[in-house]
Amino acid sequence: MLARTTLAALVAVMPIAHARVVATNPVDTTPHVLDGIVNAITVVGDTVVVGGAFTEVSDASQSFTVERDNLFAYNLHTGEILPDFAPSFAEPVYALAPGAGDTVYVGGSGLVRLRMADGSAVESFDPRISGGTVSTLAMSGSKLYVGGDFTSPRVALARLNATTGAPDPGFAIRPGAPRTPKVKVHALAVSRDRLIVDGSFTTLDGLPRAQLGLIDISHVRAKVADWRTDAYAATCMDVFPSYVRGLDVAPDGSYFVIVTTGGPGRGGKLCDSATRFETHATGVRVKPTWVNYTGGDSLYSVAVTGAAVYVGGHQRWMDNPRGRDSAGPGAVPREGIAAIHPRSGKALSWNPGRERGIGVKAFLAHKDGLLVGSDTTRLGREYHARIGMFPLP
Repeated sequence: MLARTTLAALVAVMPIAHARVVATNPVDTTPHVLDGIVNAITVVGDTVVVGGAFTEVSDASQSFTVERDNLFAYNLHTGEILPDFAPSFAEPVYALAPGAGDTVYVGGSGLVRLRMADGSAVESFDPRISGGTVSTLAMSGSKLYVGGDFTSPRVALARLNATTGAPDPGFAIRPGAPRTPKVKVHALAVSRDRLIVDGSFTTLDGLPRAQLGLIDISHVRAKVADWRTDAYAATCMDVFPSYVRGLDVAPDGSYFVIVTTGGPGRGGKLCDSATRFETHATGVRVKPTWVNYTGGDSLYSVAVTGAAVYVGGHQRWMDNPRGRDSAGPGAVPREGIAAIHPRSGKALSWNPGRERGIGVKAFLAHKDGLLVGSDTTRLGREYHARIGMFPLP
């Protein structure tokens, strides 16, 4: 049995603030993921944990290769692959979050908590997630927020006791009326008093919330916040009935940015865009602060650091509201990765480039820089297979 974990020892994961934009030259110490795709990244102490769908990993110099089944870890500073952390997952990993006591939460076809020392499961953590997959995790103090398309112990969205995995009786917000056959939460972001949720739902607890909603978590019993936008009520393309993807909240919690797929935006629709909203706005017609369009290419991930809003997908351009799979007036080339000014909403000059592929599926801003996970091998005009890091200058 694990010793009882005190509240003070539990992990409070808040967004990391950067004073500057990260450098364009990636560090040379990161390992390489030799096949598949990276879906999720987290940092536990000085260890980077990487999840996705892959089978082989090499060191930075490519002098040796090790087998890893969809999950591995390495030292943040040296790039050394941890030899004793080699758990095997038969299905892809989609979500990761750091845990107390040198542990990590891993979400995919289920949800487990693993010890970093040897990859073994923490048996006292028993979330009993079933009926679908876990696609996103957000850790806050003694609580673990979980999103996906599972059906038990809650539908698509749950708040768990981070030590035991038991569902929190004070959190029973239910996403409903999905635009897809099954309701799914795509992404979560948490600040001190708000949980931001996007997915295929059109209601939260029966209240209209088209693909995006905010939940007030400032009290013991959570409730849907007085915050509503119809910005994602429209349909982009029939093949993308639900088109919201990644989201992230600013380090001070004052605003958040959401990115989408869906095809070229027409008539003010927020397809293939990055959009800023103010967290503490109220009412039923909350409007975006700004929108930056790619002109027809999907964005999947976003990281907000205060100095910049980093977006990634398989885009060719930013600042491209009139593009239709083309560079419209004012468009700037930004292959696969870009940085946006947090206030103006315009692309910054930062432009390291990356091979487009499917796109960036994972960002993680940390105290030393920005980690990037994708399905391609060129980042910042160098070979960095599927995982890389831009350092703070």
